[in-house]
Amino acid sequence: MSLQSRFESLKMRHASLEARIADEDQRPMPDSETLVKLKIEKLHVKEEMERLRTTN
Repeated sequence: MSLQSRFESLKMRHASLEARIADEDQRPMPDSETLVKLKIEKLHVKEEMERLRTTN
């Protein structure tokens, strides 16, 4: 997988996580544990995207 395709894949994953976080947050009783897990995963994706950006 090329760096560009990996970066695009991560961008899509980041957007998906962002949408899932927003959906969970809009629920009448959001699950805080789920929100924390999603936010941590989103942060890891963002960090990997940043590493790829600095590699290029």
